Amino acid sequence: MGWLVRALLGPVIWSAMFTAVYALHGLGCALGWPGRSMPLTGDLQRFALLALWIAGIVVHLVQIRLTTAPAGVTGGIVRAGGWIGLVSTLFTLMPIVVTSTCRLVP
Repeated sequence: MGWLVRALLGPVIWSAMFTAVYALHGLGCALGWPGRSMPLTGDLQRFALLALWIAGIVVHLVQIRLTTAPAGVTGGIVRAGGWIGLVSTLFTLMPIVVTSTCRLVP
């Protein structure tokens, strides 16, 4: 696997997580998950979103740990790509996971 592919893994995982979290949010709203009670998280919607978000963070951490980086500038780019994906997942998806609500339109 080339260094450029390894450098892009972090942002690609972030984009997949972004799509999955927003798709799950829409699905949960359509299926009425906020009305189903769950221990610890309050409702099924928040539980599902939180579980997916945490799974994505774990995938990022595994990717950072297992991706080998060549020496020099390209190695720094590979490592930066992994960290950029992780930080993006943490900060761009946290608001939808933590504060998500479904708006019911009559």
